[in-house]
Amino acid sequence: MAYDFDLFVIGGGSGGVRCARVAAGLGARVGVAEERFWGGTCVNVGCVPKKLLVMAAEYGNSAADSAGFGWTIPAGAHDWQALISAKNTEISRLNGIYTKLLTGSGVEVFEARATFIDDHTLQVGDKRVTAARIVIAVGGRPTVPEFPGAEHCIVSDDAFYLPQRPQRIALLGGGYIAVEFAGIFAGLGCEVDLIMRQHLPLRGFDEDLRTGLAEALAHNGVRLHGGSAVTEVTEADGVKTVHLANGERIETDLVFAALGRTPYSQGLGLEHAGVVTAASGAVVVDENSATNVPHIYAVGDITNRLSLTPVAIAEGHSLAEALFGAGPRAWDMTRVATAVFSIPPIATVGLIEADAAKMGPTDIYISRFTPMRHTLSGRVRKTMMKLVVDQASQRVVGAHMLGEDAPEIIQGLSIAINCGATKADFDRTVGIHPTAAEEFVTMRTRTRVVGV
Repeated sequence: MAYDFDLFVIGGGSGGVRCARVAAGLGARVGVAEERFWGGTCVNVGCVPKKLLVMAAEYGNSAADSAGFGWTIPAGAHDWQALISAKNTEISRLNGIYTKLLTGSGVEVFEARATFIDDHTLQVGDKRVTAARIVIAVGGRPTVPEFPGAEHCIVSDDAFYLPQRPQRIALLGGGYIAVEFAGIFAGLGCEVDLIMRQHLPLRGFDEDLRTGLAEALAHNGVRLHGGSAVTEVTEADGVKTVHLANGERIETDLVFAALGRTPYSQGLGLEHAGVVTAASGAVVVDENSATNVPHIYAVGDITNRLSLTPVAIAEGHSLAEALFGAGPRAWDMTRVATAVFSIPPIATVGLIEADAAKMGPTDIYISRFTPMRHTLSGRVRKTMMKLVVDQASQRVVGAHMLGEDAPEIIQGLSIAINCGATKADFDRTVGIHPTAAEEFVTMRTRTRVVGV
């Protein structure tokens, strides 16, 4: 049978666009459909605009800190609408770049929703198309709470388009979205309550990082409500009240449910193609991004594996090479670095202490110190660095950092860890002085041994 396309990609986010471009570059006839905005979550309502907002929050801190260096900068009011307008301009620019990248690669672009008619046929807007292979790359959507009064809450997509900044905000959740926006709104002058089921934020991260971040959030003025469950949200006269299971009531101007993200598989017509999904809605795939239907694949957040933009890009690139090239390049997904753009930020690569300890004797090295900047600014802010070392091989199997520039520093360390560097390799590396990063190559004294 002759098909309209060799490959059709549903979703114009980072993973889908990379897959489409690489496949087209390898000679395939490619189409891609996007129903909402080009660039997906990351570019529009995720990493990119979020980091711009984090930068905005940090400018206020920098102005206050400058007094310790002899500057006199009068306190001023923040213009939320100016920030959002500037952010929107930048996002529009990036949207245009994505469409140019696709059309410049020879990809046929459809600005419409695509749904399955059968395993080779898609309804794309008002047009029906066929494809030999189909890639599902539609990402996820914010998880909507189910407690009474959920209609009084916003989710992360909404936060980027608020018409005005609230004076008081209650954030529900302890994941990366919650802690990042807690830092953003606190830095912009809001009164922030962070309500989370766990006693510490960032479940799944290293325990020392979690503890350090909780302390940092508190120093930034965020009120932490750990071990708390929301039972209801009510509203009266424009004031919202968050009701907690322990009887506590928190009055606020805005309730932001930052409860994670859910794979966006509803309404795709996957049942018409016979594609299997998990209870979460995630499309089930194997290590090659293949679904149970031989010619249908899925990459990115829709698979609910490692929901990170660079991972989606790697998966899309690898799949295109596997389908139309000489074979996929090797990507190691077992030691993927990641960052949380809290204030201060967190970055991590490799095993956390608890997981390493389960595998055998493990040496732990930790350093905590006040960054040079804040010895003069007077701001209460600590940097924490941690190395996790397999005792038998002396390989560094994990590196974790809380502090300024953590994502930039850990990106470099992730190369070393992926190359199998040992603690001796770190020890014989000459540091750059004076920097925070040099601490990773000067930690000589073991803090503790675990896993014995």
